[in-house]
Parts: sequence; structure tokens; C-alpha cells
Amino acid sequence: MQASSCAAAPALDAPSLSASRRAIRVLFFVLGMAMGVWGAQVPAVKAHYGLDEQTLSLALLAGAGGAVLCLLTAGALVARFGARRCVQAAGTLMLASLALVLQAQPLGALFALMLLLGAGSALFDVAINAEGSALEQRARRKLMSGLHAMFSLGGMAGALLCFLLHRGSVAPQFQLAGSAAAMAIALWASAAGLGSQRTDSEEAPAPIAWPRGILLWMGVLTALCMVAEGSMYDWSALFIRQELATDAATGALGFAAFSAAMAIGRLFGDRVRERFTPVALMRGSGVLATAGMALALTTAAPAVALLGFMLVGLGLANVVPVMFAAAAQVPGVSPAHGVAAVSSVGYLGFMVGPPLIGALARWSSLTAALWAVALFAVLMGVAARAVLGRSG
Repeated sequence: MQASSCAAAPALDAPSLSASRRAIRVLFFVLGMAMGVWGAQVPAVKAHYGLDEQTLSLALLAGAGGAVLCLLTAGALVARFGARRCVQAAGTLMLASLALVLQAQPLGALFALMLLLGAGSALFDVAINAEGSALEQRARRKLMSGLHAMFSLGGMAGALLCFLLHRGSVAPQFQLAGSAAAMAIALWASAAGLGSQRTDSEEAPAPIAWPRGILLWMGVLTALCMVAEGSMYDWSALFIRQELATDAATGALGFAAFSAAMAIGRLFGDRVRERFTPVALMRGSGVLATAGMALALTTAAPAVALLGFMLVGLGLANVVPVMFAAAAQVPGVSPAHGVAAVSSVGYLGFMVGPPLIGALARWSSLTAALWAVALFAVLMGVAARAVLGRSG
């Protein structure tokens, strides 16, 4: 793998830096909004296709599988074609799949669309994170938590939009199609502000970005976080809707509360990263996420459960930004390759987590199954010193 040319790039002048930050912030927001709209509509998908928890978990597995398969080559794609083209192609695929997921009828169509949704969102994610890391290095100050805050704000906005549209009796399939069209406009307008340069130099980039050494351990730690985060994306709305016997609009607030707290945590995350060591931050994150999940799962009051989800969001807020920023700065590895390598393992958390929750829910209950989120948060905090000690 080649070292990124971005690492040695001179600092951008203020107008160029400002324009680049605006573009990348909007794209993080778009990705978060897409995930927020999807998370809020999981109960509608379950009802539309007549799924039980186990079959729904298999559909989620298809999406995560598409993500992991794409991540194995995402670094090479970004290096070869540049962030702009990858964002445009992957974002279009992601939003088209999202718009169609409630338009289809056969169960096979759902699995195919989930596969494409996972692949598109994964490549989009790697491209904007690699671009964000390059921007952070050029600006010579920490920016990644702030960028990920835009992702969380987008998730909150998407879930709140669905809440309002549910209240307005707009059919879920029109909610998805309309929001996807609006996001596509923002995506294409902002992608023009991204760099289009290749970073593969004169050698072809490695086609597979499976990590080794420190990147593998970073990926494992990221996966522990993303098991918890992915489960919140896919199951929080259904938990509020089904386990606490609320309506669809209130269910959408489950993901909105989680995303709002993540956004707040990430807005202040760059300051937190400067004041606390990574190990202390990771341990505190594990404790807060575990306490929040325990609170949500031991109450019958929707408002208290929403507060618990907010604590989970605060706890998980800065784990991925810290790990992606570290992966993008491993010597001898381009930012795109580093982020893709760690993401490929991290997304295994998304692949294993939601189906695991679904299988456990079928065997017992969704409430009991979600205790696994607290367990993975504990493991994340306990493993922090071993992994981050290796990166030091």
C-alpha cells in the first residue's frame, strides 16, 4: 500500500478549507439521514413483507454482507477513481435502493435491495471518511468528531422527519422515496466540492483491504462498538414500537433520541479527544453505553427508555471517529485503505449484531436480546487498553 499524498500536503488556505469542510459536512449529514430514515422505517419493512424477527434479521444480514463485501475493495476503488466519483456512484446506489425498498413485493427483492443498500452505503462511508481524514491533516487540527456529528445530526433529522410524516399520515413508501430524492439533490451538489485525484500513484492499489497487525486490532475494537451502534439503528424503533406498545411515530423517536445524543457527543468530541487519553475515553464510553442500555431495558416508560437510548448515543459517540482517524494515519497506508481496512472488520459488527439480536429475540424476547448491546459495550471498554496500547 502506498502512503497517501494527502498526508504531506500543505495546509489549505482559509477559503479552500472552508469550502471543503462545507461539502464534506453535507455528505456526512446525507449518509446519517439515509440511515436515520431507514432505521425509522424498519417496523414498516417488517409489516410490508410480513416478516418475523428471524427473517428480518436475515434481511439485515444481507445489507451488512453487502457492506462487508464492498469494504474489502473500497479502499482500492477510492484510490483508483477518487473520492468524488465514488461518492456520486455509491450515493446514487444507496439512495435508489432506499427509495425502492418499500415499493417491491417479493421477499427476494428485499434481500437484493438490502445487499445494494449495504454496498452503496459502505463505499460512500469509506470515501467521505478518507476525504475527511485528509482534510483533518491539511487543516492540522482535529475535525473527525465534528464531521461524524453531522452524520448523527443527519440520523436525527431523518428519524424526526419520519416522525412528522407519520403524524401527517404519509405512507412509508412515499416517505422513503421523497426523502431519497431530496438527499440525492444535496449529495450531487456537494460532491462537486470533493477532490477527484487518485492516490494509487503508479502502482495499482491492493484489491483487498483486509487488515493485519494494528489495523486488525483497531478493527476488532471498532466492531465491538458497531455491534452496539448497528443494533440501535435496526432495532431501537421496533423496541419502542413493539415492546413498549407505542405508535409508529413514537417508535421513530427511539432512533432520533439515540442520534441526537450521538450528535451532541460528537459536536464536543474533538475537544474531548484533546483532553482525555484514548483509553480513558473508550472506558468511559463503555460505562456510559452500558448504563444507558440497562436503563432503557428495565423501564416500562417510553420517555425513560428514550433517555436510556440517549445515554447509549453519548457513550458510543466518539469511538468510531477516534478509530477511523487513527486508521487513516497508520504509516505507509493511504487514508482510504486504512479506513476501509478497519471498517471491513468494524462492519462485521453490523453484520453479526442485528441478526444476533433477531435470533435471540425469536428465542426469548427483543428486550432480553438487546442486553447483548450492553455486553458488547462492556467488552469494548475492557479491550481499550490492549488495543490502543498496541497503536501507541
